[in-house]
Amino acid sequence: MGLALTVGFLGLLILFHAAYSTIQYRGVLKITEEEFSGLPIEVVIELFLGLLLCFWTALTAPGKFLSIHPHSEENRIVSLPANPDFMIFNHRGKVFPVEMDLKLRQ
Repeated sequence: MGLALTVGFLGLLILFHAAYSTIQYRGVLKITEEEFSGLPIEVVIELFLGLLLCFWTALTAPGKFLSIHPHSEENRIVSLPANPDFMIFNHRGKVFPVEMDLKLRQ
């Protein structure tokens, strides 16, 4: 896993360098008063290389998938009450004031 994280860190450094190169290139274009027509090919290659390294790290760094044993004590099913009328849910909607007399503007 150490190699994957090192490659991911290298990919992030390459992406940050490509971003810095893009900002520097745009600054040079402003000084010379030229129009922006696209990035140099070196920066585009650098972006794709950094992106591929970061993708590779994202796919390999989390580790191996483990099987789920259906008869394990950790996989218990939580039962819900038989009458769903009295179930209470906490959510962010209770922060907003309740106004029932709202009319839509037309």
